[in-house]
Amino acid sequence: MQETLNNALWLAAKQAPFSVAEAPYTAPRGREVVVRTRAVALNPFDRHLQTIGSLACPWLNYPMVVGHDLAGDVVEVGEAVTRFRPGDRVLGLAGGVDKGRNRAAEGAFQHYVVLLEHMMTPLPAALSYDQASVLPLGLSTAACALFQDEFLALAPPRVQRQRRSETVIVWGGSTSVGANAIQLAVAAGYDVLTTCSPKNFDFVRGLGARQAFDYRSATVVADMVGALGQSRCAGAVAIGRGAASACLDLVVAAGGALTVAVVTPPATFDGIPAGRGRLRKLLPILLSNASGMLKLMWRAKRHGVATPFVWGTALIHNHVGPLIFQDYLPEALARGAFQPSPPSRVAGHGLEAIPAAMAMHEAGVSAVKLVVAL
Repeated sequence: MQETLNNALWLAAKQAPFSVAEAPYTAPRGREVVVRTRAVALNPFDRHLQTIGSLACPWLNYPMVVGHDLAGDVVEVGEAVTRFRPGDRVLGLAGGVDKGRNRAAEGAFQHYVVLLEHMMTPLPAALSYDQASVLPLGLSTAACALFQDEFLALAPPRVQRQRRSETVIVWGGSTSVGANAIQLAVAAGYDVLTTCSPKNFDFVRGLGARQAFDYRSATVVADMVGALGQSRCAGAVAIGRGAASACLDLVVAAGGALTVAVVTPPATFDGIPAGRGRLRKLLPILLSNASGMLKLMWRAKRHGVATPFVWGTALIHNHVGPLIFQDYLPEALARGAFQPSPPSRVAGHGLEAIPAAMAMHEAGVSAVKLVVAL
């Protein structure tokens, strides 16, 4: 190694401000790989870790480096790694804040990141770092919802897809998770019905959705049940505020598989300050989420519907991680059969630009994913 100086965007303590400082270079062990990060993408959960990390991830060791989405170059591999070598261009899911990993060396927001071999995919020459960095957490969350045994448990995705006479509902198809869920479900052979704003209908149909519906329509549930026709409903993925309740109504009316994979809590954690006034903003949101989840669970139990909550990094520890990043995605990207979605928008350059890009993200984006180039 000629260059071993590392820098990171640190979260020094609970509710602390983000700050850039030196970080140790951590050599890979076993099936670990060190990647020089070239682009990172931003997720709501990344910024929420600053304000509600003590609640969402009470196990976190501080100081911590957060961030999940990255693309870059392999610089060093562990002794058991067989899929990669130095110089390879890759994308990967950084699992640093996952309960089973929980170490700063595996957070994406730094120059040299430790990744797990089975959570990485090589980049084809035509795919830029910016484009590739949008994939990991959105893709992982969608895959957890669709393929884990306790969720929809769909057949696996394939580049040579096998058509099935079943339909998956993706509520919130223009979101990061939704765009990936549409493509994965279609690759697994299922039809997809989805919701989004009318301005994004062409976008989600371009990803493979058979039909798109305006989520704000008063008749959207009935319209989607009608669109199912004779196709069996294989379950629903609920993304966005109010999505879980609507999906519950939909799967009950449709029959078929009575499972709704819940991605989004009832109330958003946006707008909570890290310092003064935090509890005043946080307590009503916690109460709203608790009451909303209890109402959903009560209604779901009455109708015999399972409503498991999706944890986007759970696939690190089960068969779904290698199924996606090792078995499906490399060939799918190489053949152009899977689109990194939503499209990337560069919001800055350097670790110092990440907090401002987070603020931009919180202010609202639609059908794009913000990226910071490193």
